[in-house]
Amino acid sequence: MTVALPKPRQLPKIDPVTAQVIAGALNGVALEMGHKLARMSYSSIIRESEDFGAAILDADCRQLAECAYSTPLQLGPIPGYMRGVLKAMEEDGEEFYPGDVILHNHAYYGASHGPDIGIGIPIFREDQLIGYSFTTAHHLDIGSSSPGSCGIVDAVDAFAEGLQFKAVKLYEKGVKNRQVWRMLRQNIRSSQVVVGDIEAQVAACRVGEQRFLELVEQYGLDTVLAASEALMDYSERMMRQAIERLPDGTYAAEGFIDGFLDDPDPAKKDLKIAVTVTIDGSDMTIDLTGTAPQIDDRPINMPFVGTVDIAIFVTLRSVLLDTALMAYVPQNSGLIRPVQIIAPRGCLANPIYPAPVIARCCPGNIVADTLMKALAQVAPQNISGGIGNIKVASYSGALDEDYWVYMDITEGSYGGRYGKDGMDGVDTLYANTRNNPIEDIEAHLPLRVTRYELIEDASGAGKWRGGLGSIRDIQFLSPGQMSLEGEGNKYAPWGIFEGCDGTPGGVKILNPDEDSIQDLPSKFPCRKTKPGETLRTISPCGGGYGHPLERSPALVREDVLDGFLSIESARRDYGVVIDSATLALDDAATASLRQAGNRSATPPF
Repeated sequence: MTVALPKPRQLPKIDPVTAQVIAGALNGVALEMGHKLARMSYSSIIRESEDFGAAILDADCRQLAECAYSTPLQLGPIPGYMRGVLKAMEEDGEEFYPGDVILHNHAYYGASHGPDIGIGIPIFREDQLIGYSFTTAHHLDIGSSSPGSCGIVDAVDAFAEGLQFKAVKLYEKGVKNRQVWRMLRQNIRSSQVVVGDIEAQVAACRVGEQRFLELVEQYGLDTVLAASEALMDYSERMMRQAIERLPDGTYAAEGFIDGFLDDPDPAKKDLKIAVTVTIDGSDMTIDLTGTAPQIDDRPINMPFVGTVDIAIFVTLRSVLLDTALMAYVPQNSGLIRPVQIIAPRGCLANPIYPAPVIARCCPGNIVADTLMKALAQVAPQNISGGIGNIKVASYSGALDEDYWVYMDITEGSYGGRYGKDGMDGVDTLYANTRNNPIEDIEAHLPLRVTRYELIEDASGAGKWRGGLGSIRDIQFLSPGQMSLEGEGNKYAPWGIFEGCDGTPGGVKILNPDEDSIQDLPSKFPCRKTKPGETLRTISPCGGGYGHPLERSPALVREDVLDGFLSIESARRDYGVVIDSATLALDDAATASLRQAGNRSATPPF
């Protein structure tokens, strides 16, 4: 029988120096876990894109440390994963024992979505449960109705999204549960890669377990827990101070997601995300009342725990505790204590099982983006203009009997921000993965990247312009199939403080046999492809910040020289005149044009 820590537990007082030393050691443990996972993984989504998380939790599922170079959408949900595991085990009358290893991906029990598998190990010391070592990672396939772990946008319920594991033991009391491993190998495409990645997660968790026990042996359990408690209290205190600096009141904003633009049902497209922020002293409430109802048979619903809460928490931390403006605040469970989140049951942001959720990533970005728009009313110098959302494509096929699957994330862009232009060609907000090198794609897969570049002449004009998205063409060299999930083909990233809106994205299929280009919506289910067919993804470009006529003419010229902006757009949107022959700045003509207040009503596409 598992024995948890007794409650209440009186912990000793600890000095700040010892607390910081232990904090550094805990972070070192999490970093080593992440390093081991990335180095041992088979798939590029973990190995190259770093779409994984690694953390140490205490026995109450509070996060003590995390691997800093993994992604927020993998790290943030980990405490929720573990609470979901314990809830599921309690419902089934199960218990933890030393040597257990748990497999968990149930999106209604804390997991972010099915492909993000969590692996956890309970950490025991002398038969006492003292914490958990936990990793999450995105897997290429989870046995869903169509290949890959993204773009399953026609899933009618949670069962169509793939295998659901609710606190299943991979190892029990140290003994490998071989039947579970057999089931994984028999029901997942590209199973050698996926099972290899799961084994890497298990190994990384074992490293975390071992290192945490070594730390407890060195300092004593009470000292480690006291240091962790002090650090969580500090993080809470810093968040509360940041909230207190904002004026009390209620601030609201709305955003929209495309949904399924090609669907005749109006309830499945043009879907509203509503955010209301209420500040009362050092407490903050985020209310999503007014958000569109869930869609019962399409997977763009977002789990409240694991997606929506993480979108909100990472945005608040980024805006209120910006490390570029203040000292680093430790990332732990103390940060979330001052914040309450409300979402009506049955809306997109709090769906009811078994509503599908596998394509929740891009809608979640709009939750974060809309929260940032609301915060612009109280923290104008800490936010950016609207972000250009990402797209996630699944490519797959069979070479003889070898089933290959590849997941590709097309970067988006950030909006302009106070003092700086928006970032170009980056994964946005809580996803924050790295792009996969072209060399890695072409060396391992029957795919060829024929075009990959920043979009020219399309960012939102402003004193600080929006970021540039990217265009990416990936061509099939053999028969296969592909699917896509994304957002932002209809709704452009918003400009702010008189900045212009950015530009929407796009999706196209290039067919060399017919010499044709076919426009597609921002998401489509699995479709067959022929050799030579190419998927082109076009990212949205971020919104501008501040009036374009206030932008430095020298910076406008730099954008022209870099190929980011045309001479015509420089004149039309910024009132900057550049000689087409010499590319020299015409100061007199610029001053005259700006004095006349010349400005385009809308940015070019």
